[in-house]
Amino acid sequence: LNDDSKEASDTVTLDQSKVGRLSRMDALQAQQMAQETTRRRQDQLQKIRGALRRIEDGEYGDCFKCGEEISAARLEFDPASTRCMACMDH
Repeated sequence: LNDDSKEASDTVTLDQSKVGRLSRMDALQAQQMAQETTRRRQDQLQKIRGALRRIEDGEYGDCFKCGEEISAARLEFDPASTRCMACMDH
């Protein structure tokens, strides 16, 4: 987590003598955006760790649902894919 993200996600001080109402709203919105960015990064990191674990276990590229091989094109698009296209539709 870089310093900019951490600073943006820190608690917003609602001191009315320092910040106007619109500035507080901007600060709250920036805080929410930073928190969502952090959540997405953590989610992507979890998916990458899962893909690496499947590589180690020799299960990478196998669909979790049906067990069939996930197409190379799908894995190229999203290397962390866990389902084939047929199972993604269901």
